[in-house]
Amino acid sequence: MARKAKETVILELKGLTVIADYFVICSGGSITQVKAITENIEAEFRKKSIRPLSVEGLRYAHWVLIDYGDVIVHAFEDQTRNYYELEKLWLDAPRVFIEEDEGVHRKRDITTAKGERYHQ
Repeated sequence: MARKAKETVILELKGLTVIADYFVICSGGSITQVKAITENIEAEFRKKSIRPLSVEGLRYAHWVLIDYGDVIVHAFEDQTRNYYELEKLWLDAPRVFIEEDEGVHRKRDITTAKGERYHQ
C-alpha cells in the first residue's frame, strides 16, 4: 500500500526533553510515498478532530515533520533517514513497539537503546 509507512519507530521522550513526549519516526521509499504517508497521518488525526500545530518539509518531502504537540511525527524518504539517523540522537529513549491487529495499534513491549526490554 502506497500510504503504508515502513520501519516505524516510536521513541518515548518523557523526562528526556520538553520538546515532545513521543517521536514517531517512519519512512517511505520515495518522495511520493512520504507525501502519501503524511497525508494519511493527517487524515487519521483529522477524523479525531486533531489538527497539527505545524507541518514542515512537505514541499520537497525528503523529511516531513508533523507537530501535534506531545507527539511529533518524522516521515523520511529512505536515503534521508539513513543520512540523519535521528534515532541515534535519542539513544536513551525507550522504544515503543506496536503490533497491528485488524487496524488497532497497541503497545507490546518497550526496549531502550541499551537493549533493556520490558513488557507493557
